[in-house]
Amino acid sequence: MNTEILSQAANQARGLAMDAVHACSSGHLGLPLGCAEIGAVLYGAGGLRFNPEAPKWLNRDRFILSAGHGSMFLYSWLHLAGYDLPLEELKNFRQLGSHTPGHPESFETVGVEATTGPLGQGIGNAVGFALSGKRAAAKFNTKDHTIFDHHVFALHGDGCLQEGVAKEAIAFAGHNKLDNLILIYDSNDVTLDAMADQTQSEDAEQYFKSQGWDAVTIDGHDLVAISEAISKAKSDDNGKPKVIIAKTLIGKGISEVAGTASAHGEGGAKFVDEAHKALGLPAEYFHVSDEVREHFKEVAENAKHEFLSWQSNYEEWAQANEALACELRAGVNGEIPSDLADRIPAFADDYKDATRGAGGICINAVAKEVPQLISGSADLYGSTKNYIKDGGDFGPDNPAGRNIWFGIREHAMGAICNGIAYDGIFRASGATFLVFADYVRPAIRLAALSKLPVTYIFTHDSVGVGEDGPTHQPVETVSGLRVIPNLDVIRPADAEETAGAFAASMLRTDGPTLLALTRQGVPSMSHLSSSERREGVRRGAYIVKKEKGELTHILMGSGSEVQHALKAAEELGDGVRVVSVPCFERFDRQGADYQEAVLPKACTKRVAIEAGVSGLWWKYVGTEGKVVGIDRFGLSAPGNTVMEQLGMNAASVVAAAKA
Repeated sequence: MNTEILSQAANQARGLAMDAVHACSSGHLGLPLGCAEIGAVLYGAGGLRFNPEAPKWLNRDRFILSAGHGSMFLYSWLHLAGYDLPLEELKNFRQLGSHTPGHPESFETVGVEATTGPLGQGIGNAVGFALSGKRAAAKFNTKDHTIFDHHVFALHGDGCLQEGVAKEAIAFAGHNKLDNLILIYDSNDVTLDAMADQTQSEDAEQYFKSQGWDAVTIDGHDLVAISEAISKAKSDDNGKPKVIIAKTLIGKGISEVAGTASAHGEGGAKFVDEAHKALGLPAEYFHVSDEVREHFKEVAENAKHEFLSWQSNYEEWAQANEALACELRAGVNGEIPSDLADRIPAFADDYKDATRGAGGICINAVAKEVPQLISGSADLYGSTKNYIKDGGDFGPDNPAGRNIWFGIREHAMGAICNGIAYDGIFRASGATFLVFADYVRPAIRLAALSKLPVTYIFTHDSVGVGEDGPTHQPVETVSGLRVIPNLDVIRPADAEETAGAFAASMLRTDGPTLLALTRQGVPSMSHLSSSERREGVRRGAYIVKKEKGELTHILMGSGSEVQHALKAAEELGDGVRVVSVPCFERFDRQGADYQEAVLPKACTKRVAIEAGVSGLWWKYVGTEGKVVGIDRFGLSAPGNTVMEQLGMNAASVVAAAKA
């Protein structure tokens, strides 16, 4: 290892970070400066296995910057390592249209594995990557060919570790013995507001060891110590994830702020010229020496040889294992049978179970058609019904298992599912009660932002939960989720709509889908065919009862309340149309002609019913319409009693329509 050239590279990476932050007067300098030697070893001395010419190489090591505010760390090293991130992009740091946004975004910048911003999410993502890697190795490696043996790295600081999502994910990783996971803890004893001892006093080594991890503390500026720690972590297949606690000096290189809370943000950027001199850098900004460029060309060339060797091995494996190779390609390419909705067996006309029960049947039918689907639950399989029968349980003794027991860790479940989705080999789904969506919401939001095809199976979707009372009865939750851009929220009305919802979720590849399923039984809309209902879900809204004669009223609803709209229509007469609206987002994406055909503008007498807050329905009912909703918290009583008490019945719809 050439420590001299790596030291130069570290200081020049510091210069790139300082210059970028100085140029836009915005950003976070502390981590890029404090962790420069770590970056030099990862990207310049074999710490990471990567190939900048094949950034999605299946057997690359994954690197996640959990402390995403330190994005210039990642951008600097990706640039130096030869990824398609030219110097001009670093100069445009945080500017409109650049590929160097304030926090890393996986869909925006080549070499960025995960969209990290909210602290701690990246640690959860890394655990998801590691789970995916373990499962891929168990699923696709053979005795003659090793296709997957990579490692997953995540760099984080005290801020990430203080967030609860990180602690949940760390516990999950230790319990499941994810020894392909390596955290690098930038332990600089500083948080944004103050020195870290203002808010924490735990012994990091002992904490990680108590969770089943290997832990070592090193000097984070000692290139040899960093290299040795990474090599040991990668070579120890001992059933324990690893953490390297790197003691660093935040803002190293800017003496005026180094080691203080002021170094966290852009406070040190004004001292950039003095720092250039102190680091032995020329006065010119964004300087990279020819020697450093040449070193990274050699690194890239070596990486290319390693990649080509793996590629040859992969091709031999693919020829010898055609079925496995086909399954892997389908997973990586996101291939789902286009007729998936037709492959889920039809339900009997008299099927009246809860949609969560129908969901359990649907997910097992889908699992047979989509082998890349894996399903997890936050200690609620018995209630959420999403267990894949004969799929086995994921764990250290069975990493190929399709059922993930997350424990009571909804925060981590969301972040881990995102990590699996970022890795792009398997389709992740996770389940809990709908009211606990608030615990998963940060990860759901990031999945929507990053266009990840994660499926959320959230049951007990309304005040119909009953006796558990207001704490467990979601009223605002569905609407609160509908306002997240690029998230499809589907609330099916019966078993056939549930089948359509599962198919729609699987076939969607550009964002997440949330299925809101009932605890209580619902009747079948058996007057409609299976295909009509499944197609209706795909389009988001459709006519479930057409008027006989001139149209006078439109009644609409979602989920368990569609039945009340249908019953009300019987009393109101022949001019009433009933529309099921299982998914606002899908309906809003339909063309104007279809929307007009379902909800003609000429008919202004409209009533919507849903067991939740009324606000979002007004865009469909208009100013002359009415919404029968629940704009208050629920009650503790049997579910049917609560529904009646809060007006979730046909009588309320009739009264609103007549009014």
